[in-house]
Amino acid sequence: MKNFVRSAALLLAFTAPVAFAQMSMTPAAPGKPQLSPAASTYVTIGGKKITVKYHTPSMRGRVIMGGLVPYGQVWRTGANEATSFVTKAPLQIGSLKVPAGAYTLYTLPAAPGTPWKLILSKQTGQWGTVYKLEMDLGRVEMKSATLAAPQEVMSISFEKVSGNYAELHVKWETTDEFVPVTLAK
Repeated sequence: MKNFVRSAALLLAFTAPVAFAQMSMTPAAPGKPQLSPAASTYVTIGGKKITVKYHTPSMRGRVIMGGLVPYGQVWRTGANEATSFVTKAPLQIGSLKVPAGAYTLYTLPAAPGTPWKLILSKQTGQWGTVYKLEMDLGRVEMKSATLAAPQEVMSISFEKVSGNYAELHVKWETTDEFVPVTLAK
């Protein structure tokens, strides 16, 4: 059994280095804080709740955009387990129609001056680095702003909430990417 475990570990180390580089297989030690703690945000628009659950990585002296988070590659938009997006009502997110239900939220980061894309996947419950293009519900361009000061901990939030409208924001380092969310008509 011990040899099997060693062989499996070696096989995985040589065949999936990207997966190991992006995930932690061990939880925080007792009494020590988790490096990327769980967080959630929600909004109620038009009487219907939208919830996002994610994990919050920190900068910890690293270059984030274009470094830890490479441009042009699908990003899990957080850390650890995949970021979940649950809506109790049909939505319009930018130009994307989203039926009520549970999804996984990813983003496709882009270099400054090029729009990011928000991706909603129909696959749910997977680890954050497990992404399957064929499971996309759709993609929508995001708008961009620059934060006045670096933000140490990544966050997802709903802002500018009014009636049937809110903006979904992803913020980290000096990046603020956002998209409008409204109840579908």
